[in-house]
This record gives sequence, C-alpha cells and structure tokens, in this order.
Amino acid sequence: MTTTLDRLTEKAGAPTFGQDALIVCDSLVRIYQSEGIEVQALQGLDLLVDEGELVAIVGASGSGKSTLLAVLSGLDVPTAGRVRVGPWDLMAMTPAQRVAYRRQMVGFVWQQTARNLVPYLTATENVALPLALSGRSRRERTARATTLLELLGVGYCADRRPGQLSGGEQQRVAIGVALANEPRVVFADEPTGELDTATSDEVLETLRLVNRELGTTVVVVTHDPGVSEHVQRTVAIRDGRTSSEVVRRTHTRDDGTEHVVAEEFAMLDRAGRVQLPQEYREALELSGRVRLALEASHVSVWPDRPRVEPRPDDARPGETVVSTEQEGSR
Repeated sequence: MTTTLDRLTEKAGAPTFGQDALIVCDSLVRIYQSEGIEVQALQGLDLLVDEGELVAIVGASGSGKSTLLAVLSGLDVPTAGRVRVGPWDLMAMTPAQRVAYRRQMVGFVWQQTARNLVPYLTATENVALPLALSGRSRRERTARATTLLELLGVGYCADRRPGQLSGGEQQRVAIGVALANEPRVVFADEPTGELDTATSDEVLETLRLVNRELGTTVVVVTHDPGVSEHVQRTVAIRDGRTSSEVVRRTHTRDDGTEHVVAEEFAMLDRAGRVQLPQEYREALELSGRVRLALEASHVSVWPDRPRVEPRPDDARPGETVVSTEQEGSR
C-alpha cells in the first residue's frame, strides 16, 4: 500500500524515510479538542521499528504513548504526518481496511483482562475465537490454540475459564489470543500493570519468547522503566515526541563470555530538534536562550551568560546562538 508521499519521493530519486522499516511514524501529529482546549498529544513524533524487533515505549502519564498506541493499533487516526505498518497506510485506510488490518496484521494484549478474554470461554476457546472469525475450520482452530498454549507455558490451562486463572496465566493466554492469526506485530499495552514483580517478569519473558521463537515484532507500551531490562530497545516519549533511546547490545569478552551493554542516546528528530534531559538542564541551569557551537566532532551547548568574548584566533568555529523559547512564551 504505497502512499502519495512515497510515490513523490520515489520520483524525485530520494530514499523514503523508513522505507525498510516495518513501522514508520514520520512527523506524526495528533491534536484533540478537550472542553474547548486544543491538546497536542503527539507533536511531530518520529519512530522506526524494524521487522523482528522487541521494543518498549515508555513515558509518564500524558507523554503521548497511549495516543501513539491508539494510532498504531488502528483505533485512532492522526491529525497530520505519515504512519505506516507494513504495507498499510494508516492515514488512508477505509473502515473495511481498518478491520482487515486489525485482524490480519496486528495482535493486541491489553492491561485489563476484560479486553483480552471472554469470561465464559475456556483458554482454548478464547485463543480459537479470532480464528473462527477468520473462517478457519474447527480442526485448525483447535490445533493452533493447543500449539500456542503449550508454547506459552499454559497448556495445562486449556480447559479453564479466565476466572480460574491467575493474573499471569490470564496474560499469557491473552498473548495466545493476540498471536492466533499469526500477526506480524503484537502491541502490548501495560501488560504487567496489574501484576506483581515476579509475575511481571514471567509475562515479559513470554513476550521475549514470542519474539525469539516466532519472529514476531513486539512493541510494549508502559510507564515502567524496569521493562527496559527485557527488551532490545527502549524508546522514551516526552511531550509528544521521542526524547531518548536505550539500546541493549550483547558483547563478547576476550575470554568468550558474553555480557549486555546498555547505551542511552538522545534523539535528534528530522527537524533537528533534540530534548535535553531535565537533570542536564538543571545542572547547567539551561533555559531560554542557549549557545551552540559546532566543534570538530560534536556540538557543544552552554547557557547564555555574560562572558569574555573570544579573540579571533581562539573563537569556536561555527558558533551560533539558539533560543529554546517556544512560541507564545514571551
């Protein structure tokens, strides 16, 4: 499903932003009207997720992560920008295409059990339900449900109803429901929000298993920064934009043993904006106007304070002054 922007970019001979990614959010904007007040939930957000990744999207309440999930799940349509999942252009889908997208392309695991499981159906029947809606035979439905429940470690729950399952068992069965139609992406919204620490770890490890064994792309949306330890990449959202990423890589020591190294990066969006961490701003008292200078291998930032002007022979190359004040703040 090629978008108009894709076609224009291809004609111009320039590569499309995120053309090889499975999930693409390009300058994504979502504006709501709430009691006569305009609320910008997403403010030009950029995000790329590759096929087969295991990613967590974290952020405080009001950061925009829930809005982003609603857009990616096909429940909401953004105000502006571009958003694509696989071949699906989520800005241009008809209602019928939106239903097909939700049945074929993506699976969902919600925080509330009531959204995941039908209370009067057994675990097997719950997993088989999406298959029935897709027109699969009874034999196929039963075989697929049995295979998934065994893979997820809850095969013994096959004949139990949700009320007879623990919270962790319910969420693992819910993962089975999400995987029933073999989606390319599973979105999990606060899947551990109602679980204790030990059970949360079990559910997150189950999502890792799904990603590793089935190759399914998994995106976990959560406010819990501890989820980072279970995923390959953590994207933090603040004020409707991606602000930073933590990437976890496995390195091999000289003695052959492996260890995981986590590196945190600030995110520079396509408009050239970067969000400085609050602790950095407070430590250096950065606010209002700040000074930038282009160094040989980096850009330096420091507060706009009175200082002695440098002599021509020791001036910093490419020095400029940039204001961080936003429109309407004066």
